[in-house]
Amino acid sequence: MDDYPLLNLFWTMLWLFLWIMWFFLLFKIITDIFRDHSLSGWGKAGWLIFVLILPFLGVFVYLIARGKSMTEREMKQMQENEAAFKQYVQQAAGPGGGGSADELHKLAALKDKGDITQEEFDRAKAKLLA
Repeated sequence: MDDYPLLNLFWTMLWLFLWIMWFFLLFKIITDIFRDHSLSGWGKAGWLIFVLILPFLGVFVYLIARGKSMTEREMKQMQENEAAFKQYVQQAAGPGGGGSADELHKLAALKDKGDITQEEFDRAKAKLLA
């Protein structure tokens, strides 16, 4: 370890970090190119070729030209994901949202009306409480 000073280790780690961040930015831009519905197929192909053939220039030009709309598309995607998650949670929770107490109340009402027998009520109650 004596032949590789600490400063060289720092510079190596810095360059590795910058290299990883560069690839992260490149993949983010490529994802944004395919996510954009306002671009035609030829536009997407042109940007993709520009970003892959001349990566530094292509990425910087893309960020300057389409950076604001890139942010808007990202925000729209996040809002759609959040709305889908909320819808899934509401669907999974059920329309009543009362949980097992509400279900037990419904079972008791069915038993009182005579729609289900005592054995069916006990099985359903045990299933709900398990």
